[in-house]
Amino acid sequence: MVYLRDGRTLIGYLRSVDQFANLVLHRTIERIHVGNRYGDIDRGVFVIRGENVVLLGEIDDTKEEAATLEQVSIEEILEAQRVEQERRQEQEQLRARFMKERGLQYTAEIGPDDMY
Repeated sequence: MVYLRDGRTLIGYLRSVDQFANLVLHRTIERIHVGNRYGDIDRGVFVIRGENVVLLGEIDDTKEEAATLEQVSIEEILEAQRVEQERRQEQEQLRARFMKERGLQYTAEIGPDDMY
């Protein structure tokens, strides 16, 4: 499993790694989580530049099977992700307006790209 700077989670078979932490994953899926649901999108062979890797780890199959997450179709999880993103944007806009009304400068929350 690889967690990337942009917040994506990729799961696949590690085929190659070099001194710069560049990775090649085989039979890769992108796993999208929204609440207690998730969906998997097939990605095939995936080459990842090392500077984008935040976390690399091995998945314990016994713990994954015991998880209480519900797998849904790609369409359902993409729609849920879109709704969640819209909700977050609305919250950010409300915060910005609230701060502006009080004469304060508002800086948006740190996004995944800014964290690493």
